[in-house]
Amino acid sequence: MDELLEQFLIEGPEQVQHAGEALLALEGRPDDAALVDQAFRAIHTLKGSVGLFDLPAMGQVLHVAEDLLGAWRDGRRALSRGAVDALIAATGQTERWLGVLAATGGGLPADADAVAADLVSRLNRALDGDAPPSAPIQATDIDTAWIEALFRDRDLAPARHPRVTALRYVPDAGCYFRGDDPVAFARAVPDLLALRITRRDVAAPVAADAYDPYACDLVVELLSAAAPEVVKGPFRFVPDQIQLLSWSPPPSPSAPVPPPALAEGPRSLRVEASRIDALAQLVDELVVAKNALSDLAGQMADGLAPQAAAQILGDRQAALDRLVARLHRTVMGIRLVPILPLLRRFPRVVRETATALGKEVDLAVDGQDVQVDKAIVEGLFEPLTHLLRNAVDHGIEPAAERAAAGKPARALISLVARREGDHVVIDVADDGRGMDPVRIRRAAAARGLLPDRMLDALADDQVLDLVFRPGFSTAEAVTDLSGRGVGMDAVRAAVGRLGGSVGISSASGQGTTVRLVLPLNLVLTKVMIVTVAGERYGIPMDGIVETARVDPDRVFPIRAGRAFVLRDTAVPLLSLAALLGLPEEARADGGPCRAVVARMGGELVAVEVGAFVGRRDVVLRPLTGLLSAMPGVLGTTLLGDGHVLMILDVPGLIAAAPSDTAPVGQGAP
Repeated sequence: MDELLEQFLIEGPEQVQHAGEALLALEGRPDDAALVDQAFRAIHTLKGSVGLFDLPAMGQVLHVAEDLLGAWRDGRRALSRGAVDALIAATGQTERWLGVLAATGGGLPADADAVAADLVSRLNRALDGDAPPSAPIQATDIDTAWIEALFRDRDLAPARHPRVTALRYVPDAGCYFRGDDPVAFARAVPDLLALRITRRDVAAPVAADAYDPYACDLVVELLSAAAPEVVKGPFRFVPDQIQLLSWSPPPSPSAPVPPPALAEGPRSLRVEASRIDALAQLVDELVVAKNALSDLAGQMADGLAPQAAAQILGDRQAALDRLVARLHRTVMGIRLVPILPLLRRFPRVVRETATALGKEVDLAVDGQDVQVDKAIVEGLFEPLTHLLRNAVDHGIEPAAERAAAGKPARALISLVARREGDHVVIDVADDGRGMDPVRIRRAAAARGLLPDRMLDALADDQVLDLVFRPGFSTAEAVTDLSGRGVGMDAVRAAVGRLGGSVGISSASGQGTTVRLVLPLNLVLTKVMIVTVAGERYGIPMDGIVETARVDPDRVFPIRAGRAFVLRDTAVPLLSLAALLGLPEEARADGGPCRAVVARMGGELVAVEVGAFVGRRDVVLRPLTGLLSAMPGVLGTTLLGDGHVLMILDVPGLIAAAPSDTAPVGQGAP
């Protein structure tokens, strides 16, 4: 990938973001000339940059979008909802194309020309005053049952094909004598998605001696991803024998408009020059520290006394520790990026989803001056997208239901990020109907997640935590894209891989809040090293409330498990060996039970270990490949002696454990 394209792929998404923000704001402030100028400048800059590369489809879309914004700016056209929709669709598609370019380093996808033709047509209609097109005819003008059946029979996904061109060709009976070949016409259609050829009257049987091979009685029906003008090309000599439609699958709550993909590359980072200078200075000091160790090695070879050598080595190790700590802080400062640009991507996602569901929703975003590790920003897009879709789809009520409850018809979702100590807290809150603990209990009982007596004993806040169980849903129709509870286990797993945690709170009729708590960085992690069944494991210090040594006489049985009292609070006691499927260690008679106390779902839970080894700053490496989905493991690190240490996710281990090993209130019988 050449340097010019790399620079474009860095600046391009920023310009798309500026344009999208201005267009969304224009809906609320249609007379704000500054917003029109902002959108125009961003589109104009994008168009100029695209002209440097061989990207004609993207250039055509941006050229017409610029013309439309210019007409607004000059007062030749008034703002309309259709025009805003067309421009937002154009910016969203541009962002998707940028993602493809970043991933492949090559050209646009094969369907780029067809997609561009459709977008250009929409933009031109808005530029012409939203006049209805002369061709193709609208789907509402004729029966479209055959299109829906063909779309469904070929298992086409609305998310991948939000708009198709449908053509129905009924050839004249004497077409063969004019040299027309209906099958050849159909085969010449580009980007063909579905093709069906049937007889004109399939209900009327034809006797063998009555069949006329010279008379055409075929009906050709097809769907294509190409633009209508392109599909019509092979049939240009038989325009009176075709029906041509631009058709979109009906919107469904289970299939909202997909958000633009997050571009993955190039993996670059803008860094202030002063930070690079500080890093270079630290490298110089590290070189001096390394030379000091070489000098000490020489002195020891010349007969330096062991006691003096140990003293000097201790001093130089302390100096090296200070340098490494400074280096860590400096690298962290380089990797920290603002989270606000990520959060500003979501108003368009919420708008598209709400439009598909027939709802009106505003998204308020706040994360000013909050900076986090670049890897965390990259890993948050998917879980936040899922949470926002859930909020729009299942959290926000229909307008009639909101009116009956005395709420404004236009709902509000807030996406707020703030820093608390060494963590960043992100709240996704809606003002919808809230979550019903009774309904969740009923759904959990129907799926056999917990026995009825356990469900009845759970507090309401503990019941809400059940939505994070794999496969749990209260929705009548389970989908992959939304449904509060469907995929919430994937949200918790994704946040867990980033070293964070997820909690949920809700009030009936007032709304729901999902809270994500994440570390500011992912490079160095403080862990407590413990042993169990002769093996060493690491537990992140961020997830440990405290450690405890509990005398055996303080441990008492409760139901099928164990517990002890910690400062007037009963704390369930689990075995780490049992959670990991390892044999239990025999503890010496009278010896104390060593436990790590963690917090899960707002409650304290203790996990018994064999011994505490110590604390370490480690470089956490997430699992990849087939192991990436393993529950209860955050990653691995390499110890100084060459051994690999597994870093455990204690809440994840407990959530994935069978009910007979789960703590009271988390699934124990």
